[in-house]
Amino acid sequence: MPGKHVFEYAVVRVVPRVEREEFMNVGVVLYCKKLNFLQAIITVNEERICCFTSYEEAQDIKANLHAFELICRGSAEGGPIAQLDEASRFRWLTATRSTVVQASKVHPGLSSDPLQTLIKLHAQLVL
Repeated sequence: MPGKHVFEYAVVRVVPRVEREEFMNVGVVLYCKKLNFLQAIITVNEERICCFTSYEEAQDIKANLHAFELICRGSAEGGPIAQLDEASRFRWLTATRSTVVQASKVHPGLSSDPLQTLIKLHAQLVL
């Protein structure tokens, strides 16, 4: 479909010590209702995470991020939340929470190619 479509995105963050409020951007999740597009790109820099936490805790964080991706994709391995429709999964993934894996506030935009927009946002905000 030619033309620009409204999309929403949030930055995926790791907050190893919630009480300290320090975080690292590790990914971006983008949703475009019109194109039935919901996808995340997650990049885990294990060495960097280990600066904030132990190796064992870093492995738990990686597992949580993997679950985030499974839910985003709608994979059966993602459990019951992953079986919801795209809009509901996006809202669940970006809900405000005080856990180790968090999402920023949701931001809107316009794009004719959500995948390219996701790749660009990931490069700008994570890498």
